[in-house]
Amino acid sequence: MPENVVPLHKHTDPPADTAAVTTLTVVPDAPPARPVPLWVRSGRAVKTAVTHERTRSAGRSVVRHTLYTFNGGRIVARRTWDGRTGSRYERMIRAAEAAGNLEAAEEWEERLQRFRAARHHRRMDLLHSPVDAAKGVAAGAGMSVGLLVALGIVMAISTADAGHVITPLTATIDFIALIIRIVQVVWGPALTIGPFLALLALWSVGRKQHAAPAWALPANVRTGEGEPITPSIVVKALRDLGVPALARAIKEMGDAGASMLGPITIAGCGVEVDVTLPSGVSTNEVQSKRRKLAENLTRHEHEVFITIPTAARTVRLWIADSGALDEPIGPSPLVTDDTMTADYTKGRAPWGQDLRGDAAALSLYQRHLLITGLSNQGKTVALRSLALWLSLDRSVQLLMGDLKGVGDWAMFDGLATTLIQGPTDEHVIQVTEMVEGAVDEMNRRIQAPPGTTFPPLIVLVDEAQVAFMCPAKDADKRPYGGSKANSRYFMAVRKIHNQGRAVNVLMWQGTQDPTNENLPKLVREGAHTRASLALGTESQARMALGDKAVDGGAAPNLLRPGLDRGTLVVASDGITIPAGQSSITVRTHYIDDDAATAITDRAKALRDGVTTLHAIERSEEHDPLADIAGVIGDAPRVRTKDVLARLAARNAGAYGGWSFLDLKRVLDDAGAGPYKSDGVMVVSRDRVARALADRDSDSDSDSDSEGSASAE
Repeated sequence: MPENVVPLHKHTDPPADTAAVTTLTVVPDAPPARPVPLWVRSGRAVKTAVTHERTRSAGRSVVRHTLYTFNGGRIVARRTWDGRTGSRYERMIRAAEAAGNLEAAEEWEERLQRFRAARHHRRMDLLHSPVDAAKGVAAGAGMSVGLLVALGIVMAISTADAGHVITPLTATIDFIALIIRIVQVVWGPALTIGPFLALLALWSVGRKQHAAPAWALPANVRTGEGEPITPSIVVKALRDLGVPALARAIKEMGDAGASMLGPITIAGCGVEVDVTLPSGVSTNEVQSKRRKLAENLTRHEHEVFITIPTAARTVRLWIADSGALDEPIGPSPLVTDDTMTADYTKGRAPWGQDLRGDAAALSLYQRHLLITGLSNQGKTVALRSLALWLSLDRSVQLLMGDLKGVGDWAMFDGLATTLIQGPTDEHVIQVTEMVEGAVDEMNRRIQAPPGTTFPPLIVLVDEAQVAFMCPAKDADKRPYGGSKANSRYFMAVRKIHNQGRAVNVLMWQGTQDPTNENLPKLVREGAHTRASLALGTESQARMALGDKAVDGGAAPNLLRPGLDRGTLVVASDGITIPAGQSSITVRTHYIDDDAATAITDRAKALRDGVTTLHAIERSEEHDPLADIAGVIGDAPRVRTKDVLARLAARNAGAYGGWSFLDLKRVLDDAGAGPYKSDGVMVVSRDRVARALADRDSDSDSDSDSEGSASAE
């Protein structure tokens, strides 16, 4: 069979009367493979060898060790030059003058003068040293020969042999001859090995100083992370920033850019330095290159913060120690100090630490609050920690709406006057009516006689974006959400922002992922304290903090989602901000649910007992005496102004306009009138309960009488 004929199928059992049937097909000959030229194979082999990791590692090793030796020689030469001249002192004088430290400059100048004087004396001594050396050698040689001859005379007398007179002298000559012979033998190899030993010493110096390019260094050295920040490193980082005018100005400066830098000071877990930019370089050119500047400083982007102080053409750099911002901060003083109390008027809430490591405390007095950020970044914990501190002031009243409804605020049950928890439209309606009740209380306070003081009323809504996005409408077709003039939640918040501060009615809100739809412009700009966790874009950062803070260096959009959880950028006059800055970065304390429950238990112990409402009563029918008993709760007595505030929160439509006279009228009619206790007017729980019991018994008696009359 020909080679190009291949059997495809063959019947194994052909009929007896026929020959075996075989199915065949013809396959054309495949073209012969063309041989690869030798020069192509050689080129591929060379390319593979050049790009192989072992080849590159070997090349880097050769370059590294060669430059270790070469640059080691430069280092030794520089050290020798510094030791023989005053260049070291001159460098220190220039650096001190650039830093503005004139005292240090004068001290180094005095040291330079002393060094020059000592060097002059040494050089003058060299003029007389040859004669003095010759005289010293002659005198020493004569004395040595005399001593050897005297020693020989003693030996000759001792042995009675005159030949021993020269024995010490001949022994010394023989010893000198032996030394000469040893030197003659060793000299040749020493001349051969000496240069290699010198090169080895230079290599050792270069290796210790890592005197090679970064790409040639070993991997564990090449990163350079953790390198201390020095003036030369800062200037080099600025020079290599990619701003031509800045690089050119640094090269033209006589002090190599040192005059741009202020003192490098330790600031918490990092250092801080002010950089005065040369003419022609704007601050935003440096701000826009934050990542490159951080990498030039061998830091990550989140470890370098650039702010704009008051001085013209100046940027302030805060550079963290490598990895320091990934370390957690300590626990909150609220957790560690069981005796801590709060003072709404004069106190400050312990919120966390700034980047310097100093305690960051926030004043809440008459300041509306807004905290925003991406989801799951610690917004609720940061907001809750402020409410936990403020709850330790027994005069503070809390109205709370949690539109997430997963129990983050459940520990305030029995502490807050109203606590609504849930994410549905019905919960939004309840929260809206709660805020509107606070507006009625605000209006009642505004109409009070001048000089009247009111307890702080904090209206707190977490996940407020749910309220703004709610599509529900009331019976009059007014939307609860949105940002129009007829939007109920929006308008209630705006009214509190406009006038609530004057009568201690304050609005606190926490929102997620701010946009113009879920956080209207008028609402976010009405907050006195604005704080932001990690955000996605710069436009969101401007919504959260305002243009002034962002233009001044605030950049919550550069925080790392997940990794910088709990880190806030705060713009407020209620927190200490370094001079010239418009914001401050705060790493907040983390207070878990168990610790928060323990704090609220302490806060409840400071109060007479609070009955928490979980819904807003909409019924038109109401019983003032029963409602008064309900808001008093288990406390033996409650101040009249607290009773009025609780009634307004319970049913704003019925009691929002009540004054002390209205309360007194109802109580006097029931025989449970208010009275003074410790100088303040209070309402007695027992008196109100007795009045209710008497009224109910009277009602039963009247019912029985009517029943008897009808029976007759």
